[in-house]
Amino acid sequence: MNPLPQKKRVVVTGIGLVTPIGNTREDNWQSLMAGRSGAGPITHFDATGYEVRFAAEVKNFDPRQYFDAREVKRTAPYIHYAVAAAEEALADSQLDFTRLDRQRCGVYVSSGIGGFNVIERENARILDEGPRHISPYFMISFLVNMAAGHISIRHGLQGPLGATATACAAGVHAIGEAFRIIQRGEAEVMVCGGTEGAITPMGVGGFSAAKAMSTRNDDPQRASRPFDAQRDGFLLGEGAGVMVLEAYEQALARGASIYAELVGYGLSGDAYHITAPAPEGDGMYRMMLATLQDAGVTPDQVDYINAHGTSTPYNDKFETVAIKRAFGDHAYRLAVSSTKSMTGHTLGAAGGIEACYSALAVARQMIPPTINYETPDPECDLDYTPNEPRPAELRYVLSNAAGFGGTNGGLLFKRVE
Repeated sequence: MNPLPQKKRVVVTGIGLVTPIGNTREDNWQSLMAGRSGAGPITHFDATGYEVRFAAEVKNFDPRQYFDAREVKRTAPYIHYAVAAAEEALADSQLDFTRLDRQRCGVYVSSGIGGFNVIERENARILDEGPRHISPYFMISFLVNMAAGHISIRHGLQGPLGATATACAAGVHAIGEAFRIIQRGEAEVMVCGGTEGAITPMGVGGFSAAKAMSTRNDDPQRASRPFDAQRDGFLLGEGAGVMVLEAYEQALARGASIYAELVGYGLSGDAYHITAPAPEGDGMYRMMLATLQDAGVTPDQVDYINAHGTSTPYNDKFETVAIKRAFGDHAYRLAVSSTKSMTGHTLGAAGGIEACYSALAVARQMIPPTINYETPDPECDLDYTPNEPRPAELRYVLSNAAGFGGTNGGLLFKRVE
């Protein structure tokens, strides 16, 4: 019997970010360290009359840096953000594609919703003007895989190409699947992450109708308060987080700078409810155990968890329970934080953005804070790194994600010795 092939090691060699707290990797890091919120009044549309009139928007972003004027109109913001983040991640990686087999370089960038604004615009057009006035670019503007497609075409990356539509876990699943592709030897390089641009009338109205969002219209920057006793819902955000994953041997051979090694990926399904987390955080608990098992790491080796931490009453309570179940007594010794306190909940982009933050935390040995943490909740009793970043010795960092439908995903990053 032939032995199973050895899994390849996988490392992060490039990071790109477009978020409500910065349009570059370094701007994001500075905002994280300063505890800066990206929240403010909605400017993407007139929110007069809406129950929620604030969000965490990407600011001062010009898609014409990446697309000509006609292309900007034919594409959606989630594509713009992803292309920009991918450009930064690839430049950061310093890959020379003239020396690589492009058929072994792929893209896996996901979105939860895709081009929501395009759907709204074309629906209004068909109702007002009739079906003959629908844009011929409609179908290729909103599909969730189009961000990955644009990145692949722009850079001539002919390897594996994919996208998941797994709600707020989409970014983690994209990176995890890209990780598996390299582990199996099917590619040497994967550009991967998550992207979203759903701060639209229907996006805000829909989540508001579901009573999922904070209604602190008078104080947007203090609205996202994960694990705080006074939390009242999430802050809607947008943006993209994209990283370059690369086979370790190749990165080492070319002298690449490495942020972290990706060593574990786990998934689970709650099988409980479309929107509510399973009792006792069962799905997230099993996902975290699966992630650690995949990496061959024991719970007491993990130093920090970048939590899903949405600032909703149920998520934060049950994620805390899940962490305590998965880590036992060590749960009280490790650090936890939610960077959604600053970026808001970027939906399908969240897993990509927070994975990038986790890799940066490993590289820089710093834990980003949970801002707006003011009133402890007896049901959320862990160390949430309140309000100030913290230097720490970080060997293993876990990034959690969950989404509607009961989907969960986790990524475990390791410091490269």
